[in-house]
Amino acid sequence: MEDKDFYCDFVLNNKIEVKREIETTSVLSFHHTNPSWTFHVVVVPKQHISKITTVEDVSLFKEIFSVIKEIILKYKLDEINYKVITNGGDFQDSKHLHFHLVSGEPILKK
Repeated sequence: MEDKDFYCDFVLNNKIEVKREIETTSVLSFHHTNPSWTFHVVVVPKQHISKITTVEDVSLFKEIFSVIKEIILKYKLDEINYKVITNGGDFQDSKHLHFHLVSGEPILKK
């Protein structure tokens, strides 16, 4: 059975429209399509990487965190609150390395 990859299957091939935040050669950031926080941005490498332990070129992390830093500064999240979250193993719904930048309050789902 193939692993689900929402980012390759829908976002990176433009099958779903997303509100883009910052895009570089190797990284895309966009507002989450089903946010769990009042501010919820996802940052993904454009190349398919299934999990953090398979990253071969660690300079990718520098690019990812530079994008995250730019968003934090743009929205002044460092003056309020923020978290950077990534998941692995069974916690990872989409089998594509991604980071969540969240701020504000959690959105309670019914």
